Amino acid sequence: MLVATALPAGAAERLTLREAMVRAREHAQEAKAAVDRAHAAGARLKQAKGFRLPSVSLQETWMRTDSPAEVFALQLNQQRFSFAAFTAGDPNRPDFLNTAISRVELSLPLYTGGELSGRVSQARLASAAAADTASWAGDQAALAAAEAYVTVEQAREYVALLQRARDTVKAHVELARAYSEQGMIVRSEVLRAEVELARLDDLVEEAQGRERVAEANLAFRLGSDQGMAWELDPLPPPAPLAEGLDGWLASATSRKDLAAAQRGLQAGELEAAVRRAAFLPRVGLVGRGDWVDDTLFGSHGKASSIMAVATLNVFSGGSDRAAVAAARWEAKAGAEDVARFEEGVRLQVRQAFEEASTARQRQETAMKALAAAREVERITDERFKTGVVKMIDLLDATTARREAET
Repeated sequence: MLVATALPAGAAERLTLREAMVRAREHAQEAKAAVDRAHAAGARLKQAKGFRLPSVSLQETWMRTDSPAEVFALQLNQQRFSFAAFTAGDPNRPDFLNTAISRVELSLPLYTGGELSGRVSQARLASAAAADTASWAGDQAALAAAEAYVTVEQAREYVALLQRARDTVKAHVELARAYSEQGMIVRSEVLRAEVELARLDDLVEEAQGRERVAEANLAFRLGSDQGMAWELDPLPPPAPLAEGLDGWLASATSRKDLAAAQRGLQAGELEAAVRRAAFLPRVGLVGRGDWVDDTLFGSHGKASSIMAVATLNVFSGGSDRAAVAAARWEAKAGAEDVARFEEGVRLQVRQAFEEASTARQRQETAMKALAAAREVERITDERFKTGVVKMIDLLDATTARREAET
């Protein structure tokens, strides 16, 4: 079982595995980015719904013209037309007329052939897919933080194991030197022990460097400064596999990334129906109010109108039919992609189950091997002290024990 390296009191914040996963969900940058994209998708849904509501626009236009037809019409709109003035002058050569038009226009789509409702449905599915993706990104961030947490635990324990091994070999070196001074062993055995001690010194330095990198990676996964370090709670012993492969495969259907892909496919399948709206008429309502004067924002003349507009696309060179066909093919390709993705998810779950089962069995074997290696080292140490075996045999036993521990 892994244990945390003791840190000075008050030197680092205490952190549990559960807290690390929760913090990663909230602060990991990839998780926050996915949440932001989900908010953006929700805003696009509101945008799509807004196209079904009336739109109102304000417009102010100013013009100066001496066009006979326009001068005549604009005088009528300003409600300043005088028949006496019209006949007194030359209507073909009028003076310049200043006109300002303030307009309020309201437009409302009444029927779009199903395009607006289709776009709203697509936006709703896209918003749900983005929410699933955000949830999956949080899961992945938590998983990455958990892996980084375990890596730090492993790195710290590896350093501790190497330090203990170095202390053991150092004791062997001191004992060998004492035996050499007494003439009980040759000088070469002392040198062999000193070489092993130097090799362990190098391994300790290398392991400490990896420990620092592992700590920086944990901070990175938690969205914290990479210079931070934590006092980690010891990891609990691995739990037994509670259910078989079938249970694991059944859980694969609830994966959020798969749900997001399925919603995206549903949105894509609606595209053909949306494109077919081009073959249907569009009907809209337009209402307008005008205030016309010879100064900006004036209101000497007033007029209003309301119109119903119907439009039908009779011919567009076949582009609309091509768009419908392309949407159908894209939907078919998307269905193939999602089916392949679903099978890939099942394969990943199957692989994870087999790896977990193998790891469980390897742990049991490793515990037995470690107990045997420790017993071999103990016996070899006793035999070395009685002069039965050489220093190299003791060093080999110590190395075997260290390898079993790691």
